[in-house]
Amino acid sequence: MDDTFPTLFAMIEPSLNFSDKWDDPLYIPALVAIVSALSFVFTIPFFKSDKQVCDAEGESERPKLARYLDQQGGMFILVFKGTRLLCVLALLALAVNQVIVGVHPQPNLVPWFELRLTAAYAYASLLALLTVTARSPLSRNASLHLTVLLLVTWGLYVYRDVWPLATFTLTPLDSAEGGILWAKVALLTVSAVIVPLCIPRSYVPLDPQEPTAPHPEQTASLLSLIVYGWIDPTVWKAYRQPQMKLEDLPPLADYDRTKNLVQRGLPHLDPFQTPKRRHFFWRLMRVFGKEYTVLGLMLALRVCSELFSDCMVSYIEQGGEGMTVRPWVWIFLLFLGPTAGTFAFQWYIYTAATLTVRAKAMITQLVFEHALRVRMKAETAGAKAAPSTPGRTPDTASLAEPASANGTNGMETDNGEDATLRGSSTETTATTKDGEDSSKEGSSGGASNLVGRINNLVTTDMQTIDHGRDFIFVLVEVPTQLALCTWFLYSVLGWSAFVGMGVMGCMLPLPGYVASFVHGLQEKKMAKTDARVQTVSELLGVVRMIKLFGWEPRVAEQVAEKREEEMSFVRSLRMREFLMNYVNHLIPLVTMIVTYAVYTLLMKQTLTGMCLTLRYELQQTFLMIPFIIQAKVSVDRVDKFLNETELLDEYSATGDDVVEVLGNGPNNGDAIGFRNVSFTWTASTEGNMTPTPQRRVFRLSIDDELVFKRGRINLILGPTGSGKTSMLMALLGEMHYIPNGPDSYVNLPRSCGVAYAAQESWVQNETIKDNILFGSPYDEERYNKVIEQCGLTRDLELLEAGDLTEVGEKGLTLRFNDGRDSSSMAQARITLARAIYSPAEILLLDDVLAALDVHTSQWIVGKCFKGDLVRGRTIILVTHNVAIARPIADFVVSLGTDGRVHSQGTLAGALEASEELASEISEKTKEAGEEVDATIPDTTEKEKKGKLILEEEVSMGQVGWSAFKLFLGSLGGRHPLIFWMACLGCYLTCEITSTFQVWFLGLWARQYDQMPPEKVSVAFYVVTYALIQGVTVMLFSTSYLIYLFGSLRASIVIHSSLMSSILGATLRWLDMTPASRIITRCTQDIQAIDNQIVDYFFWWMEHSGIMATRLGAVVIMSPLMLIPGSTIFVLGALCGYLYINTQLNTKREMSLAQAPVLGHFGAAITGLVSIRAYGAQDMFRQESYARIDKFTRIARSFYVLYQWIAIRVDTLAALFTAGLGVYMIYGPPQDPSSIGFSLNMAVEFSSCIIWWIKLSNELQIHGNLERIQQYLSIEQEAKPTTSGVPPAYWPASSVLRVEKLSARYSSDGPRVLHEISFEVKSGERVGIVGRTGSGKSSLTLALLRCILTEGKVYYDGIATDTLNLDALRSKITIIPQSPELLSGTLRENLDPFHEHDDAVLNDALRSAGLFSLQKETDEGKITLDSQIASGGGNLSVGQRQILALARAIVRQSKLLILDEDYETDTVIQASLRGELRKDITLLTIAHRLQTIMDSDKIMVLDAGRIVEYGAPSELLKIENGLLRALVNESADKEKLLGLAEGKTASSSA
Repeated sequence: MDDTFPTLFAMIEPSLNFSDKWDDPLYIPALVAIVSALSFVFTIPFFKSDKQVCDAEGESERPKLARYLDQQGGMFILVFKGTRLLCVLALLALAVNQVIVGVHPQPNLVPWFELRLTAAYAYASLLALLTVTARSPLSRNASLHLTVLLLVTWGLYVYRDVWPLATFTLTPLDSAEGGILWAKVALLTVSAVIVPLCIPRSYVPLDPQEPTAPHPEQTASLLSLIVYGWIDPTVWKAYRQPQMKLEDLPPLADYDRTKNLVQRGLPHLDPFQTPKRRHFFWRLMRVFGKEYTVLGLMLALRVCSELFSDCMVSYIEQGGEGMTVRPWVWIFLLFLGPTAGTFAFQWYIYTAATLTVRAKAMITQLVFEHALRVRMKAETAGAKAAPSTPGRTPDTASLAEPASANGTNGMETDNGEDATLRGSSTETTATTKDGEDSSKEGSSGGASNLVGRINNLVTTDMQTIDHGRDFIFVLVEVPTQLALCTWFLYSVLGWSAFVGMGVMGCMLPLPGYVASFVHGLQEKKMAKTDARVQTVSELLGVVRMIKLFGWEPRVAEQVAEKREEEMSFVRSLRMREFLMNYVNHLIPLVTMIVTYAVYTLLMKQTLTGMCLTLRYELQQTFLMIPFIIQAKVSVDRVDKFLNETELLDEYSATGDDVVEVLGNGPNNGDAIGFRNVSFTWTASTEGNMTPTPQRRVFRLSIDDELVFKRGRINLILGPTGSGKTSMLMALLGEMHYIPNGPDSYVNLPRSCGVAYAAQESWVQNETIKDNILFGSPYDEERYNKVIEQCGLTRDLELLEAGDLTEVGEKGLTLRFNDGRDSSSMAQARITLARAIYSPAEILLLDDVLAALDVHTSQWIVGKCFKGDLVRGRTIILVTHNVAIARPIADFVVSLGTDGRVHSQGTLAGALEASEELASEISEKTKEAGEEVDATIPDTTEKEKKGKLILEEEVSMGQVGWSAFKLFLGSLGGRHPLIFWMACLGCYLTCEITSTFQVWFLGLWARQYDQMPPEKVSVAFYVVTYALIQGVTVMLFSTSYLIYLFGSLRASIVIHSSLMSSILGATLRWLDMTPASRIITRCTQDIQAIDNQIVDYFFWWMEHSGIMATRLGAVVIMSPLMLIPGSTIFVLGALCGYLYINTQLNTKREMSLAQAPVLGHFGAAITGLVSIRAYGAQDMFRQESYARIDKFTRIARSFYVLYQWIAIRVDTLAALFTAGLGVYMIYGPPQDPSSIGFSLNMAVEFSSCIIWWIKLSNELQIHGNLERIQQYLSIEQEAKPTTSGVPPAYWPASSVLRVEKLSARYSSDGPRVLHEISFEVKSGERVGIVGRTGSGKSSLTLALLRCILTEGKVYYDGIATDTLNLDALRSKITIIPQSPELLSGTLRENLDPFHEHDDAVLNDALRSAGLFSLQKETDEGKITLDSQIASGGGNLSVGQRQILALARAIVRQSKLLILDEDYETDTVIQASLRGELRKDITLLTIAHRLQTIMDSDKIMVLDAGRIVEYGAPSELLKIENGLLRALVNESADKEKLLGLAEGKTASSSA
């Protein structure tokens, strides 16, 4: 190695002796000029059309000077061009002068040869002139040719005349020219180097027809790009202001806009746009192949730049003897090498980060696009995907997974559209309401947790793919590094290097063997993560039920079990990764020990200081393997998601993707209907229709032809579970089409427009007005008519913001309106208003009357369905409320429980065909006109804001100590002092021994200078060195394992605290916080704590220890380096301060920008059926573009900030290393081993500065801890105490006494209850009535202490405010209007904590009336093993209420509260009257008088006060009494009076 570099440079010396013939290098500029001229002339025709474009745009009307400056890119660019023109003209003048005067270093050349440079400069002058006169495209082309020509000429002069000055033996070849030579060099340096580096670039839009505001990157000079100077203004702006906004960041470049990224990427990524099936990884490589080529080149350059410190040691070892190159060159290269390596590596990171942002945008939009094709079904716990062609679904909200491939999603669901990123109420093609398709999907097979998978795909998996993007390291850096290391080792250690390489080769399979386990563990871990996220998502969907039932502690235990299962795999993964890193650490150590041993013991050679720099060359070989494996798993998951999710028939089948007619079609193409077809909820059911208790099969069959009447109102009737909603879904193409014959068809003409109102209302998190318009043009007259006819006028009057009120997630604004309980009614009317306002001629309305009271239903039928807005339009209305809808029915279709059409035609015919339907309608007719929730005077305050949803809190400044304390305190557990003493003590000792072993190698090498080689005890030094290395490894392993187990403990503790805080939050906070936000805490933020934060903190400790020990070692060896070392660190810290400020602000904005992207996904998936029905895919696509663009704009600025700081800090660090080199060469003489040791320590210290700053920043900008800390301090309900535990016998009776109870929803809000007092005796049945807004639901919440209360409530003699909330709520059961169910079996819903046997559960189902609705022979009857979809989406509302009643019976509560739905089944009423024990007190919040007139007492509320309370017969005697007035207004007055009298007679008896 001693002669390696001198020989290398000596080889090029003879090449400087040029001949005087045609091979003289001075011909090169002339040849380049000729080639340039030919290519330039050839390309000129391509720029001719540009003038025509400019003229067409009216450019001639602007001032000439302005047009000229615009053509040149502005005044600043023109100045640089002018400077270059002057320099080139000066060069031409000097060349002409030389020709005329004859000054040349080789006078014997003929004049023709003397003209060679003159001709080149003349051509260059022409090009320079074109750059300041021609139009932009031609000017840019001329500038490129000019730069290449001048750069070649400048390089030639550097080679001939500047390089010789850096050697001992060479002299400049053109020195005879004297001052003219250096004038030419200076002019060439300015024109060929400085101007091209510093001149800004003109903005060239990606699409000239749609230019946008340019990103600074698009106009920055080359130098600004290299040092990332274009981000300087953003950095200083962030330093001067506490918080940055989106407007403060650079605009989004046009090539980064989602629209353009989609055009670039989706043709290769989308399974529907690629001709053949390829793995998703290869599709990504097809899109980003160019970027990965750049990444590979940058890595190779980086590795090559790491060689120069070895040259310095070689020079010192030889004392400068025989060296060709001067020592200052090596010092300069000692600075230039790391700096060039930094530039290359930072360009690598910049390119990789840019690639990541673009890939995220492409994949996110790809997932959204593919989701628009997915068949939505109710998700059951056992659902599994059925294959389809050619792709599947992805997105980030509550989707429903198809059934197993050989099973079915047999239970149909009739559309529930109100979940965002959660597992309940998905608007899938399934979700029945009261009277809807209960025979829906139940499936068998392993749980696939699709909802959790979707959440993870766009959060966790995207992060994992991001971390695995550096697989190119293994393909480029590892082979390059191995080759260079082998070359160096051989040049220094001879053939012993091959022995070391052989040992390394034998050990290389070990990490791969360990890695093979990591892949499988990662897949299992992600499956467990999916299960936990699925559980959390579903629990958030039913969190109100959990809190009302007092299930928080038990639910927390269930989540903790899921978390423990997940953490067991995290633990295994961490241990495998530790083992793999341990082996990776040992491989280079063993290799070096074996190599040194062979070199000294067998070869009897002398160890030199050169060997010291090879210590860390091989340690990074497999560093990226765990990340690559994890990324591979995530890419596989995306590929599976795209290719194994069932699609709609129109996408699964070949042919046109927008086929509206399946089959031969009707004779009339405009007909709406079916003929001889069947439909199922999944394609996989077609070949397997065998039902099982766990899998319920539903099939909609139309045996003959069914054609709906155009321009009329068509009704679809049928009992619960008959498939009414399924018929609408079949028309919309949401169900799987199965033709029963050659003449089969289904047809829904789309050309005239289709509108759809889902049964479970779907509203967006937008204003009421935007929800109604839904992208249609605003017509004030039509809009006002829709508001009036849909009965929304008074609702808008109650809101101060009117129709500009933001609806909020799940319509929370409409519900959270000072206690008014009209949310479902208002949402249903908004959904209806959207359909009525749309210009569509065909309206599909799925039981829109179900959520409305009788009064409102009559208004809708009378004003809307009989109004001018629907005249001439085709309406297909699913309804149970035939009594009200009877007058508008032009055509009626009746379905049976077998899913077949029983009749079509008139209503009378339908009633004749179905006794069950006739009975149901008869009951509904009797109830018509009894509703009590009529209009009321406006006695409540109006909403003062248009928004309800809380803005996400954004912290300012740096992350507070409380967030770090949360993590650090959790690491230490119960004994933090012992933990930190053990962990830090072991690690600091490890770093000291690691530094010592490098010094020991130098000591070993010095022995050969102090004594003859044969007297050196090689065995002693080899054994001692191996022992030091072994102790170092053991200390490091001990420290890491202590930290590892502490981090696992911290992950469990923080997750447990987070879930406890969320479950302990008030209902108000849960209502005001979007579920997507909470899920982000439980997915992305928890994932960060499990992985990134744990790793970053350990690496931060590691680098802190390295910096302290390395700087200390340098100072000990060279005390004077303390000052520059400290100065470099201080300057780096100042840069880091600017960096962290900017990065924190940008990171927080980026987090805020990501939530709307996920929220939009959730909203879109929730309303996917409605979106497809309206044909609104493009509207949602454009909104997705806008939200992703906002995120991308911030993300691009966020990622480039690291390059900004790294370039500056690494340059400072390289200065420190070069300064040490100056000290070593020109300072006091030192032995080579000490110099090698010092350089090694200095290089490590320098390289650690930027990493220390980066890791410090990463801990700050990963706001995961900060966001979780915020959720640990949210508004909480009272925590349980030992004094709040009731006696074991409590409650012995159900006596309820209320004294002066007042309530409000917030501490600063108005009272919704005013000093209410009443008493209910054990076993009494009390009906609670009152008009809308009277406080009925508020009273329920107050009794359960769900809102702020004053006064006293005594339950069985104990004041409820002295009891723990879970104890109180577990003894009271409420049946809400819309019961909530969990995914899983019916058994798990009735008894989620496995406390009862099947006999008890079946008795409860029988008592609740379920068995009276189904026969033993029914194919799809509900049993304890029946699968229930998330949120109960595969059951009708009526069925859900029956199951909720059964659950209440199982709980055996002595106090039962029924919040009666407008469509509550008579079966439930019969069960309440006949099956409940006599000691159970029943409070019924009534919406119909008939259900409560036989109660023991009736409470009449008005404006939060009790106005009447007593037995029905007594209240009816009160003159001008409110109850009496309501009865007198009823159409069934006599029956109501009879019920009241019958109750009185019964009581007397």
